[in-house]
Amino acid sequence: MAKMTLLEIVQDILSDMDSDNVNSISDTVEAQQVAQIIKTTYREIIDSREWPHLKKIVQIDSVSSGSYPTHMILDEDIRYVNWIKYDKALATDTRKKYIDIQYLEPKDFLDEIMGRNEDNSNVDSITDYGGTYLLIVNDEHPTYWTSFDDEHIVFDSYNSDVDSTITTAKNQAEVYQETSWTHTDGAYPNLPEKAFSYLLSESKSVCFEKLKQVANAKEEQRSRRQRTYLAREKWRTNGGIKYPNYGRTGKK
Repeated sequence: MAKMTLLEIVQDILSDMDSDNVNSISDTVEAQQVAQIIKTTYREIIDSREWPHLKKIVQIDSVSSGSYPTHMILDEDIRYVNWIKYDKALATDTRKKYIDIQYLEPKDFLDEIMGRNEDNSNVDSITDYGGTYLLIVNDEHPTYWTSFDDEHIVFDSYNSDVDSTITTAKNQAEVYQETSWTHTDGAYPNLPEKAFSYLLSESKSVCFEKLKQVANAKEEQRSRRQRTYLAREKWRTNGGIKYPNYGRTGKK
């Protein structure tokens, strides 16, 4: 099934319900109700599984502060971080050296760093945004990362011979992003083309039940069939569904 605009989905549903046709989702109260049901259904579909098209490779922004030399801040649309790499090249290197940074749970991270001697010149003592005391090595590239507040990422070290803080330009991360909804006639819901049949069938089933107070067994059956198909469908790359070991906590 080809992708459909919000207006096209509304028109399709109104036609099946024997309702008045519209040229805009704002033309009638019923069209507005249908559009709202489509929006709610879309959010439920998005939240029901992990969608490959929402995974992105990004650079996470560094706080770039001497008070927080190893902190980065997550954009609000990032649901979770899958993995992080960092360029560990030295000042004398001519090539980049992106290496995986290992995620640790906050307690394990603290166990790792708090045995350091803060009297040593290569150890910085800093206080995290939430008040957690940290001992950060300042002459080595990072090995571990964690998050205490689900908003900031903290590395265990940085190399001041190369940069004064962890930098945005030297990290690569795979993240899963939230998706936005545009409630206009010509907007396309942010779904793969193969998922539009499911969105249409599920929305149509809900519309019949809520707006017409009748069940549509055929649409419910079609919706279940599409849901089963999508659950079994392989990703277009990498041989099928993968279940990553998420770094961030609380939003898995």
